[in-house]
Amino acid sequence: MRIPTTVALAATLAIPAVLAPTKPIAAQEHHGMYDGPTVLRGARMLDVETGQMHTDAVIVVDDGVITAVNPETVPDVMHDMNLGDVTLLPGFIDAHTHLGGQISATSFTDAVTRTEAWGAYNAVVYGGRTIRAGFTTVRDYGGDVTVELGHAVERGDIVGPRVVPSRHPLGITGGHCDVTGFAPGVREGGIEEGVADGPWEVVEAVRYQIKHGAQVIKTCATAGVLSMEGPVGAQQYTLEELTAMVEEAARHGIKVAAHAHGPEGILAAVQAGVASIEHGSVLTDEIMDLMIEKGTYLVPTTYLADRIDLDALPPLVRSKAEQIRPVMRVSLQRAIERGVPIAFGTDAGVFPHGENAGEFGIYVQLGMTELDALRTATIHAADLLDTPDRGRLAEGMLADIIAVPGNPLDDIEVTRDVRFVMLGGRVIKHVMGGRDMHSMGH
Repeated sequence: MRIPTTVALAATLAIPAVLAPTKPIAAQEHHGMYDGPTVLRGARMLDVETGQMHTDAVIVVDDGVITAVNPETVPDVMHDMNLGDVTLLPGFIDAHTHLGGQISATSFTDAVTRTEAWGAYNAVVYGGRTIRAGFTTVRDYGGDVTVELGHAVERGDIVGPRVVPSRHPLGITGGHCDVTGFAPGVREGGIEEGVADGPWEVVEAVRYQIKHGAQVIKTCATAGVLSMEGPVGAQQYTLEELTAMVEEAARHGIKVAAHAHGPEGILAAVQAGVASIEHGSVLTDEIMDLMIEKGTYLVPTTYLADRIDLDALPPLVRSKAEQIRPVMRVSLQRAIERGVPIAFGTDAGVFPHGENAGEFGIYVQLGMTELDALRTATIHAADLLDTPDRGRLAEGMLADIIAVPGNPLDDIEVTRDVRFVMLGGRVIKHVMGGRDMHSMGH
């Protein structure tokens, strides 16, 4: 799904709750970033690779990375934090977000009534909500906002998740990735905005997005829901165009993620070699077999079916949403049963940001084990995003660490109650006695 948003991150934003000095994440020495090593303790720690739940867990963090896990001897450090009856987990990864906006009654006119600063403000606010929900990395689809938000987080200017940005998505003229519904001449796009027709325009559009910061290429292989064009699942890009896109992106070491609802477009995208199918609402046996063969990830985005505000949608869009919602769950359940690779993604922004963990519960309801559900947002998502430095709690990994109450292998819903968040060794959130002690300055 696509949310029309403005793009670019305003450098002059002043939001005291999320500002921080301009130092790299791993070098900050304020607001929860301590001098010297830090020891974290918890009643439990999950090894998401093996499935082993360790008790009386200890993690040592220094200079933004994990330096030891359950060492035989714990160093004598100034900062030794016992988090109590929690389970320590690697920070979650959401492979499909839209931090630049959120569905509202004005969403379908925002493209021509809002300024770029509006999208930038949204990205900061919603990014803050996302990381405090335990999601320390996102793959975000939001134009220049996406790119600049990631830079700002890495500099330490704002509190937000690490970002793998796509810049502008690629789509056909008048398709789901184009801005439609306005008079001729209003918000027309070209290759700079990702609107490209035919293999050579597609190649040029890929090159332009990468030139300006894209670390993944998103494309609309089919029509979609949150746009004013035709049937929700109709194929838009041809196999030839998709193949040109994937091959050009690969020359730059970049993957392609394909928004796709209908089977013809999904099949063409998988045949072309995309890394992931976003949504994948109608999956046939042929498609699932090919996804398993090629290792193509499904990024399901299913929680939104329960949380999208249908009353905020124009009649055409609401009709498409009501048509596709029940079908998505059927395809996901079959994909889980057949063993299709699945990486966690939510389409956050279609529903309120910060509720991302609601996706876990849907996976479990449809047949996943709690452990496998957690793996979708850790080791599987890290593999899809080509970020091997996160997604596990192990020596040498980034110190992106969260804690949830109780045991998520017994109750996956505890993932919606994140009590502690650390990003690169910096404490972002620490709830004690019902209060976030970090945000209070303690």
